[in-house]
Amino acid sequence: MKRKMIIIFLALTTAAFAADSAIYGEELITNILGYGKEGSLHLGQWFTVLQGKYFSIGFLIVALGIPAVFLIHYLIIGPKVFSHDRKKIPVFTIFHRVIHWIAGVSFLVLVPTGFIMVFGTTFGGGEFVRICKDLHALSTILFCISVVPMLIMWFKEMLPTMDDVKWMMILGGYLSKVKRPIPAGKFNAGQKMWFWVCTFGGIIMILTGAVMFFQDFELAIIKSMGLTQIDFLRLSAIVHNILGMAVAALFFTHVYMSMFAIKGAIHSMIIGDKEEEEVEILHSTYYKQLKEQNKV
Repeated sequence: MKRKMIIIFLALTTAAFAADSAIYGEELITNILGYGKEGSLHLGQWFTVLQGKYFSIGFLIVALGIPAVFLIHYLIIGPKVFSHDRKKIPVFTIFHRVIHWIAGVSFLVLVPTGFIMVFGTTFGGGEFVRICKDLHALSTILFCISVVPMLIMWFKEMLPTMDDVKWMMILGGYLSKVKRPIPAGKFNAGQKMWFWVCTFGGIIMILTGAVMFFQDFELAIIKSMGLTQIDFLRLSAIVHNILGMAVAALFFTHVYMSMFAIKGAIHSMIIGDKEEEEVEILHSTYYKQLKEQNKV
């Protein structure tokens, strides 16, 4: 009897707590995002503040801060240099390289034109910014062509492992001049982070970018979210800008790592091979797997 009473008491307490949490959670969301009395979600104030001040500051930090950090790294730590006298290990097929370069070319246009659009008034606005907007849209088509094949061909190899935790704890060994084996598979934690932000984040940016570019979306999802069309446009812009900062920061990182931090690394995406010592040091787990398979 006592056990039943305890169970009933716990059930009632849990139900009351859940109901209270739901009410509190709804009030919290209402206070943060600003629901109107009619149930519409008004993002005007948030959009004005973010778009008018904080997004420009965030993009400026990314544009100047990330390259500055890497310049300091290059001057103090310097690039990692590996022997070219050992075997060449085939890593990327022609298909891998073609898809990668389609995505790469799209980002070489998307990132700078995105920055120009953010700082449109600084560049004088007008025709120049409009052309950049059109180039931004056209290069998105290139990215659309590459994003699904990238997801398919690298999805499994980009799944997280315990090596990624170890890699993050030592930042891939890039803070040391000493060459010692780094725990990583075919792709390290940094490359995986860039992959997921680039693909899934990129898909979200495609969708939100389409909303902003065409501005005539009449989707059922708008009403289901309690949004007016203008609020949906504002929400898309907010999400697009936040992801844009993350993509730009990781794109700069990807370029620095492939062109400066590791001498000759970019050649792997041109000829498809990596130097054996580079794989042995920077992808030690993958190198051990290749040895077990008698491929090195």
